[in-house]
Amino acid sequence: MKRADFARMAKIVRSFENRRMVVFGDVMLDRFVRGSVNRISPEAPVPVVRVAKESSLPGGSGNVAANLSALGAKVSLVSLAGEDASYFELTSNLQAHGVDTSFIQQEKDRPTIEKVRVIAEHQQVVRFDRESSEPVAKTTLDKCAQAFENAIKDAGAAILSDYGKGLLTTANIPFLVNACRHRKLPVCVDPKVEHFLKYRDVTCITPNTKEAWEGMRMTAHGGQPEVEDLGRKMLDTLNAETVLITQGANGMTLMKKSARKNPFHIPTVAREVYDVTGAGDTVISVFTLALACGASYEDAAVIANHAAGIVVAKLGTATVTREELLKELNADEN
Repeated sequence: MKRADFARMAKIVRSFENRRMVVFGDVMLDRFVRGSVNRISPEAPVPVVRVAKESSLPGGSGNVAANLSALGAKVSLVSLAGEDASYFELTSNLQAHGVDTSFIQQEKDRPTIEKVRVIAEHQQVVRFDRESSEPVAKTTLDKCAQAFENAIKDAGAAILSDYGKGLLTTANIPFLVNACRHRKLPVCVDPKVEHFLKYRDVTCITPNTKEAWEGMRMTAHGGQPEVEDLGRKMLDTLNAETVLITQGANGMTLMKKSARKNPFHIPTVAREVYDVTGAGDTVISVFTLALACGASYEDAAVIANHAAGIVVAKLGTATVTREELLKELNADEN
């Protein structure tokens, strides 16, 4: 990276502070049970984990919100949770991260989504989930949509974080996107495959390679040229301003409607990879926040790529701070 590039991007990152952002999506509590394994259970051929530590973090759209807050933004999360102990743990955790939880709606007979990971010697042994498979009540969805309209009134950009848990539906997705477009507000989407083709007219959609192929109902094949052709099909089909396809060790590719023939590919900068959990949340958080601060699509993608390189070197669901990001950009410049 040239000195002028670093200076420009560092200025963008410094402007993250106090930028108003809104996240709409499925929130959950990520719980981690850590310990060691010294024997196999006499009851069944499974390891016995001696628990040493338990912790929890905001997951799903909560991790997106936490990422934005760690970068200095003022974040409101619009989501849905139950009326249970996990709700209080989750909202307390979010508030500790600096996230505004006043727009989270509650549904009495629906549990707060919880993912519990049992980890022994840095190896995940098992994960069990607590969640409801019942559709979210229409009255609750309407309350969430109204909360979103209220939240975005003074926001710089919005993120739709779809984990397929029922909050984003084929009925409310167009409403949410149009609410942002009406205010000329950038709206970026981390999609779920089943809703992929409903995310039309967005500022950016940020699938990984697997999600992009499956979302377009196509069989994955070929290499980088085929990924770029896929990106063009996505631009045309979804009428999106941009498409940002994350490609793991192969970096990421940005496609723009205004420059369909000129893909912008960014090689990965990750030096060590310990855990990719939440990396997609980091990418969309940083990319959208940079857009809210006036960055070009290319600069926003480069900054997001550096942030992803930081977060995959951390174990578990993680966030990136402005200071870490500035240090990483400076290291690249040198």
